[in-house]
Amino acid sequence: MPTQFVQELPTLQEISEKTLDILAIWKSTPGALIPVLQKVQQSFGYLPDPALRIISRELSISYSEVAGVVSFYSYFTTAPRGAHTIRACLGTACYVRGGKEVLQAIKREIGVDVGETTEDRLFTLEIGRCFGACGLAPVVMIDDTVHQRVVPACVGRIIDMYRENPEGTEA
Repeated sequence: MPTQFVQELPTLQEISEKTLDILAIWKSTPGALIPVLQKVQQSFGYLPDPALRIISRELSISYSEVAGVVSFYSYFTTAPRGAHTIRACLGTACYVRGGKEVLQAIKREIGVDVGETTEDRLFTLEIGRCFGACGLAPVVMIDDTVHQRVVPACVGRIIDMYRENPEGTEA
């Protein structure tokens, strides 16, 4: 069932205002680059290029250095993400108990590959290597909710819970 949910991307003005607000707090702090990047990403869900350029200018750090830090740390992303992040575990226990098949079912259900975001920006798909729930394998995390003993046949039902309530689901 297709969803009508589409998160609006921030405008250039919103990016500028919010980034400058964050910088006003951190600008005089030595080593502020990473905390500023974290706060900006928390605000927008990703790091828009105009924000990186503002950060570079305001902290007097070259754009290439700022972009280098962003690309070095896997925590940071410059691509808009979905409202919900789906992480399929492919750690050893999950893998041997069908995690790979669960991942394939998720890909079919939402129509994207690992590292991609659905066109409606509802879901971003990632893989994980261990969520510390090996006895419940295979597991899938959607946002902060762990779904346990997932089988391919129930993937659609799980995803539908988030489609029906795009802003947040207590699953």
